[in-house]
Amino acid sequence: MPSAAGLYYFAHRAEDLTRPPVILLHGAGGHHLYWPPQVRRLHNERILAVDLPGHGKSDGVGHHTMEDYADEVVRFVESLKLSKVVLVGHSMGGAIALQVAIKHPQRVLALGLLGSGARLSVSPTLLRLASDPSKMAETVHTIIENSFAPGTSARLKELAGQRMAESRPSVLYGDLLACNAFDASAEASQVAVPTLILFGDDDRMVPVAAGRALRRAIPGARLEMLPDAGHMLMLEQPERVAGFLSEFVTGIRYLPGE
Repeated sequence: MPSAAGLYYFAHRAEDLTRPPVILLHGAGGHHLYWPPQVRRLHNERILAVDLPGHGKSDGVGHHTMEDYADEVVRFVESLKLSKVVLVGHSMGGAIALQVAIKHPQRVLALGLLGSGARLSVSPTLLRLASDPSKMAETVHTIIENSFAPGTSARLKELAGQRMAESRPSVLYGDLLACNAFDASAEASQVAVPTLILFGDDDRMVPVAAGRALRRAIPGARLEMLPDAGHMLMLEQPERVAGFLSEFVTGIRYLPGE
């Protein structure tokens, strides 16, 4: 697996300079495998699925603010000598993408935001759990149980939990602190690029109201709701999420080499 700026990433059609580079940013305590194959290998698109610092195969210890994560993403983009990119982020990854679009608008062609918002408040109960490394298993269980729609297969939830449990407790806790501190509600209206917002209609981690608020704040933003999906909508409805993203990216104006 290649790396750039200290970050490992999965690459699909990376040499296809006719298509805009699409960078996938995972959520708290995740890594690039939280993006299902249908999205990581999006048909005819140029995809880079990143492991954020301290996550997956990337070095580092993680961060406690979206600003620091956004700076890491910008360094990653610069190290690959990419001028402009499409940022697609889930939950915390969506907040990072939004932060990059606000602070470094010259780097962003478009945004895809899944189960994310301009604010990502975390319940005090979950923060207390996550602050105790000895309760990592309980923390992961709590997150997973609230991240999927009713009726989701037990095997899918088990696999998602196993992957999150691979995170160091300090990294997951830091991610949750970053989410809880994040508030770009006053700046979201500055985003001036095409934006697609996807939400599961049974999201219990980030309220659907956050998606509606984003749609109102970002000029021209489009919100799509996915039935029978919760917070992990890309794992629950991979074909539908891939379909929405494919349609969205195909419609982005891009000059080869831009």
